[in-house]
Parts: sequence; structure tokens; C-alpha cells
Amino acid sequence: MPARLPDRSRLSQRWPALRRLFGKGMAASAGHDASAQSIRDYFRSKAHEQGYTLSASQKQVINCMAQQASLLLGATPQTAPSLYLYGAVGRGKSWLLDGFFQALPITRKRRLHFHQFFAQLHQGMFRHRERDDALETSLDELLQDCQVLCFDEFHVHDIGDAMLITRLFKALFKRGILLLVTSNYAPEGLLPNPLYHARFKPVIELINTRMQVMEVGGPHDYRSVARNHEHQVFTHGHYVWPGTPAQRQALTLPTEDAPPLSLAVGTRHFRARLIEGRRVAFTFADLCEQPTAVMDYLELCRRFDHWVIDDLPLLGDCSIAAQQRFINLIDVLYDQDKHLTLMGRLSLCESLGGDAIDLGRTRSRLGQLQVIAPLSDTPAEKI
Repeated sequence: MPARLPDRSRLSQRWPALRRLFGKGMAASAGHDASAQSIRDYFRSKAHEQGYTLSASQKQVINCMAQQASLLLGATPQTAPSLYLYGAVGRGKSWLLDGFFQALPITRKRRLHFHQFFAQLHQGMFRHRERDDALETSLDELLQDCQVLCFDEFHVHDIGDAMLITRLFKALFKRGILLLVTSNYAPEGLLPNPLYHARFKPVIELINTRMQVMEVGGPHDYRSVARNHEHQVFTHGHYVWPGTPAQRQALTLPTEDAPPLSLAVGTRHFRARLIEGRRVAFTFADLCEQPTAVMDYLELCRRFDHWVIDDLPLLGDCSIAAQQRFINLIDVLYDQDKHLTLMGRLSLCESLGGDAIDLGRTRSRLGQLQVIAPLSDTPAEKI
């Protein structure tokens, strides 16, 4: 018996529906692939433009970010796993974070230095302290309908902050926000103080459970590689030593014995050595030997673009508290991209000793400043 031919009329009737079904799937798949490829292409182009050769670990992170974009931007958006990047200073963690943030074609995204966000969160919770849901209300104000949140330079050294971070991370994951974090520390290395580390275990377990943890390694410190910095104001700053009268005069810097001026910051008054339009000068002791905090530096950054910090001592001779304030200050100035002139009596390498945990990052960042040294020394000294 001959085979029965299909009923062409019924097939014709069903064809538009089949085409819509398979066409939709093909279009969604193509969209996923296009989103992922756009992320890879962006990094490839950026690396070529800046003269970088991507390391193996950087390529792995970029592939992971491409998959995140694919899930996030598909026809039926899916929740992508959050990402925790860690590694030594200068290995490109912030570069990867910034690249993903810039390449992702959505508006519901925020990129913040963790110091900055945490200071704003503290302020919000203080305003709403009478409410039972002070944390959620503050997050509503800060994040609104944020879909992707990028935290740069995440670290924890204070047990009080650690307790709030536990609540913060749980709240962010509950909201379904895609979280990307960079840190110099693997999750197990956060809050290393043995007195408190056990109490931070819940956050470490949360990070390992809810985030893809990836190390960004490689032999090169990219911050030490000469490259095009014309768009980064911070790297146009100077380290001046030993701060002679001639150097001060040539750079229009305050004299060594400049009298203190009163500068109001919120409800407090700081000592400054120069206040001139968007330009401000302090001594190291004015800012770091006093009980100042990140939110103070952020407020000052809102008002001043050109900073002078005079009389940098040997950090190793300072208290750990003063060292940590200096680290936080440089973090804020770097992230807010302010012009900095830093002055000390000795070379930068000699000045930046000390035992504070994050000094490696500070050395790396200050190593990008242009050095103005005595005539007998090379002007290109780097730490």
C-alpha cells in the first residue's frame, strides 16, 4: 500500500504557528548569543586599545560575564549568578568590573565604591532609625529599581560593619539583584582578625553559596605598566619630596608653616591649610590623626577637586588607625578621580611602610602619581 502523503491543507494551516514557535526560539537564542558576544567584543577592543594582553583568568571572567549578560538580556530574562572577583592589586579586577558595567546595555545599574555605598547606607539607616525596616527603606532610596549592582574594593575589618554586611547581602539577594564584587581577598580572607572571623562566617558562606567566586591572577601589575591615562585625573597628580620652599613655590603649594584654617564639614570643623575655590590643602595629621571617616572624605570630594596633603610621615611609625584612615582616604580620592598632590620628606617607597592590611593597594595607587624629586634623583621614581 503506497505511503500516505501529508495533508497539505492542514500543514499549510499549521505552518504559521510552527514558524512563530521555532522562530521565537531561534530569535531568543540569537539574542542570547549576541548579548554574550557584545561583552566579549567590548573587552577585546578595550584591551587592544590600551595595549593589554588578557591573562587566562581575565578571559575566564569575561566569559562568565558574557554568560551573565546572555541570561540577563534574553527574551525571557533569567536570574544570573552573582560574581565575586578577588586577587592581588593591579591584576585588572576593577578594569573588568568597569568594562562589564559600561558594556551592559541597560540603565538599571549602579557602580559604586563599597566605602561610598556603605557610608550612604549608614546615613540612611540613621535617618530611618525609628522604623523597623530601616535597612529596606534605605536600600529603596539608594537602589530604587536597580537590576545590576557593582561594588569595587570590598573589604571588612570592623566587626560592627560585618554584622550589617550580613544583613545587607541577604537583602540584596532577596531582591534578585545581580551583584558583582571585587576584593583583594578571597571570601575566607575577609575580616581576618581571629577574634571576629568566626562571627563573619555566615557572610562567607553566603558569598560561596550565592556567588561565583573567581580569582583574577597573572604575573603583571597592570597599574605599573605605562599606558594612556589622559582620562584619569588621579594619575596626573604628584608626589613631591622633600617639599623644599622652591618646590612649594613652583607648584603654588602652601608653605610648610601655613596656619590652620577652619573648614566646616557637616556639624564638625576640620583644620585645613588652604581653601581656594575647588582647591583644598591639609596636613596628614589634619585628616588621619583625627577621628575622620569615609563619609567625611566623600563630602569633601563633593566640594573640592584639587587636593594637597602635606607632611606625609613614615607610615610605619603611625598607629594602625591612622594608617587605615590614610588607606581609606586614598581609596576615596582614587575612586572619585580627584587630583592629588602628596608631599613627604622622604621618597614614596620609604614613606609607605606599615602593617595595615590594605597598604598594598595604597602603594599601587600612589605609585601612579608623577614624582617630583630632588634634582639628584630620577623624576620617574616609582614604588
